[in-house]
Amino acid sequence: IDKKNGNFFLNGDMDVEDEGSDAEDDAARPAWNSKLQYILAQVGYSVGLGNVWRFPYLCQKNGGGAYLVPYLILLIVIGIPLFFLELSVGQRIRRGSIGVWNYISPRLGGIGFASCVVCFFVALYYNVIIGWSLFYFSQSFQQPLPWHECPLVKNKTTMFVVPECEKSSATTYYWYREALNISDSISESGGLNWRMTICLLAAWSMVCLAMIKGIQSSGKVMYFSSLFPYVVLICFLVRVLLLKGSVDGIRHMFTPKLEIMLEAKVWREAATQVFFALGLGFGGVIAFSSYNKRDNNCHFDAVLVSFINFFTSVLATLVVFAVLGFKANIMNAKCVALNTKKIVALLGNEVSHDLIPHHINFSATVSAEDYQQMTEILRGVTEKDYRRLGLDSCSIEEELNKAVQGTGLAFIAFTEAMTHFPASPFWSVMFFLMLVNLGMGSMFGTIEGIITPLVDTFKVRKEFLTVGVCLLAFFIGLLFVQRSGNYWVAMFDDYSATLPLLIVVILENVAVAWIYGTDKFFEDLKDMLGFTPFRFYYYMWKYVTPLLLILLLGSSVIQLGMTPPSYSAWLEDMASEKSLKYPPWGLAVCISLVVMAIMPVPVVFFLRYFNIIDENAGVVSTISYKKGCIIKESVSPGDLVDPLVDRTGQYWCKQ
Repeated sequence: IDKKNGNFFLNGDMDVEDEGSDAEDDAARPAWNSKLQYILAQVGYSVGLGNVWRFPYLCQKNGGGAYLVPYLILLIVIGIPLFFLELSVGQRIRRGSIGVWNYISPRLGGIGFASCVVCFFVALYYNVIIGWSLFYFSQSFQQPLPWHECPLVKNKTTMFVVPECEKSSATTYYWYREALNISDSISESGGLNWRMTICLLAAWSMVCLAMIKGIQSSGKVMYFSSLFPYVVLICFLVRVLLLKGSVDGIRHMFTPKLEIMLEAKVWREAATQVFFALGLGFGGVIAFSSYNKRDNNCHFDAVLVSFINFFTSVLATLVVFAVLGFKANIMNAKCVALNTKKIVALLGNEVSHDLIPHHINFSATVSAEDYQQMTEILRGVTEKDYRRLGLDSCSIEEELNKAVQGTGLAFIAFTEAMTHFPASPFWSVMFFLMLVNLGMGSMFGTIEGIITPLVDTFKVRKEFLTVGVCLLAFFIGLLFVQRSGNYWVAMFDDYSATLPLLIVVILENVAVAWIYGTDKFFEDLKDMLGFTPFRFYYYMWKYVTPLLLILLLGSSVIQLGMTPPSYSAWLEDMASEKSLKYPPWGLAVCISLVVMAIMPVPVVFFLRYFNIIDENAGVVSTISYKKGCIIKESVSPGDLVDPLVDRTGQYWCKQ
C-alpha cells in the first residue's frame, strides 16, 4: 500500500495484503474478545447432539471399544487435515465460505453457495430437535415425571390402561402420542402440533437473539452453552456409576469385537462420523476462523478442537452405556419376575417340583443368576418342549445389544432410565437443558455459516439478515411440527446433507491442493503461522485425503442405491414402528434436496466458464479486480489510470 495516496497492489498470491491493508481490514471486521472465546465457539459448534446420540450407537453397533481404533485413525487422516485446511483459509482470507472459494478459484465459487444451502437445510430440522428438547425440559418440573407410567382412561364401568401404551411402554407412548401426536405416515400431515409450534418459535427466538449482533453476542453465550454440557455429563457419570448395573454397561462398551474391525462398513461409518462431528463443509468453521488475527496458530486450534471433540464423544459414550447398563438391569429384573410367575404357574403340570434347585425360594425375589440356572435345567430336560413353556431368556447382554440411536436414545431410552433415578425431575431438567445447549452451540456455527458469507458478499446489515433468515426458517420449519413432522426430520437428516457435503469438501480439498497449489499454500501458511507445518499435511491434502473422500462418496452413493429410500413410521393400532417406502412425491423431495444443495457448484462454474459472469466479479466482496491489480471499491472508474509496475514487478493501481 502507498501510505500517502492510499493505493493497493497485488502480487497474485493469497498473501496479497500487507500490514497497511491488514490494519484496515482488522479494524473493519469484528474479532473474538479472546482466544478462549474462539476455542469455545469452535468446540460448541463441533460438539453437538451427534456426540451424545450418534457416536455411542455406532460404538455399540460396530464392535464396542474396537470401533475407537478406526475412528481415531480416520480422525488423524481425514478429520484434522481438513479441519486445519478450513481454519487456515478462513483465517488467511478473512471472509465467509462464499468469499473464500471465490477468491481461491472463481469458477469454484459455487462451493460457498452450496455450503450456505446445506447449512440452511440442516438448520431447518436441527432447531426442531432443540424445540423437542425444550418441550421435554418444560415437562420435567413434575414429580413423578409425566412419562413415568401409562395413563389410565375410564369408560362407564372400569378404568383401563391406554391400549397403545400397554402394547409399547410409557416413555415410547409419551414420545409418539403426547409429544409428537404422530400420524401413521408421511402422507397424513395431520395439521400443526401447536405445542411443538410454540417450542419451535422459542428455539428460533433464542437463536435470533444470540446471533443478532454476530460474534459479539453469540461469543458471550458460548461460555455457558459450550461448558454446561461437560458439567452435566460429568455429574451424570458420577451419579450413574453409583447405580446398580452401570458397570455392566461400561464393560459391554469396552469389550472389543475385533473381527468387526475388518468390515468395510465399520470404516465407512467411522469416516462419515468424523466428517460430520467436526462440521466440515458447512462453512461454520471458516466463518468463525475468519474473525481471527492472521498470525493466530490455527494448527494448534485444529488439533485441540479435534481431540476435545473425540474425548467428548468418549465421555458421552461412557455416560450412555452406564445409563443403558442401569436400565438393562431394571428391565432384566422385570423379565425375571414375570417369567418366574410363569414357572410357578407351570409347577405340578408341565414342570416338576424336582427340577427346581432347593435353594430357590419363590416367595422371595428370584435373582437373575437363579433364573438362568432354572432355565438351563428346564432346557436340558424338556428339550423340544421347552419353547412351549414360553419362557424368555432374560439376559442383560441381550438388553444391551438392542442398539438405540437418535431420538430413540434421547427421548425414549434415556427418559425411561431417568424415571428410575432418585430425584428424577432434577436429572431430567439437567439432561434436556444439556441437549438444548449442545444444539444451540451447533446452531450458532450453522447460522454463522449462512450469515457471514452473505454479509461479506452482499454487504447487507447483519441484524436485518439474521432476523430475516430466522423468520424464513421458522415459517418453513412449520413443515416439521405437523403431526407427520418427525418423518420430515428423518428425510432431511438422511438426504439434505450427506452427499452434498461430501462433494463440497472434495472440491474444497481439490481447490486448495491442486488448483491453488499445495506448495503455494504451504508458503502462505509459513508466512501466516511463522513456521512450516508438518510435511504430513502436504501428502494428506494432495493425495490421501482426496482419495479417501472419493471412496467415501462412492460407497455412500452405492449404499443409497442398494437401499431404496424409506422411513420408520409409528403405527398407532400396532403400537410399533414399521419401515415404509416414501411415496413418489416423497422420492422427488429426497432427490430435490440433494440436487438443490449441490446445484450452485455447476451453475457458478458454467456462468464463469462461459463469461456470463466475469470471473473477477465478487472475488472478494470488499475489493474489485482490474487487470491483476486491486483498487478500493469506493473509487469511481473515471479516477483510475492504467496499472503501474513497481521495481519488484508487482502491479498496483493509482488514483
